[in-house]
Amino acid sequence: MSDTGQTTDQAVKDLGDLLGNARICMLTTMTEDGKHVSRPMAVQDAEFDGDLWFFTYDDSDKARQVAANPEVNVAFADAKHSTWTSVSGRASVVHDRAKAEQLYSPALKVWFPEGLETEGVALLKVETTSAEYWDAPSSTIKTAVGALRAAVTKNPDAFPAENRTIEL
Repeated sequence: MSDTGQTTDQAVKDLGDLLGNARICMLTTMTEDGKHVSRPMAVQDAEFDGDLWFFTYDDSDKARQVAANPEVNVAFADAKHSTWTSVSGRASVVHDRAKAEQLYSPALKVWFPEGLETEGVALLKVETTSAEYWDAPSSTIKTAVGALRAAVTKNPDAFPAENRTIEL
């Protein structure tokens, strides 16, 4: 189902609600020879305004891949709430000290030992263009019954999950 009639502000709010509990996601970029590459990334604590932010190094593969082809995908799974979200967007490497200070947390020292003074540290910004999500009942029993019903009737629409697309 597509939410084409939804306002951008409402779409951003709805998507922010879906991503609110996410700590780790999978960022997918494309190599020079056209292969997709996914890697886990830590989601930065920031109010979602349509952009996703990550820390990276200037000379990382992902930074080079984004420079060559900025179209990316970011996938989120929230098994606890039975939601899955796929975000499409345009990525860029950003050097913004104020934003980095706003987003930085001590946990990042694992990857950036000198904190924001680490040589080559940069931000990766993903400007969301659209998202698709699936929201299933959080009850295991309801999910199992719905899956069984869908299998028996050979009707995948009988599975009790909502699937929507949000355009930003």
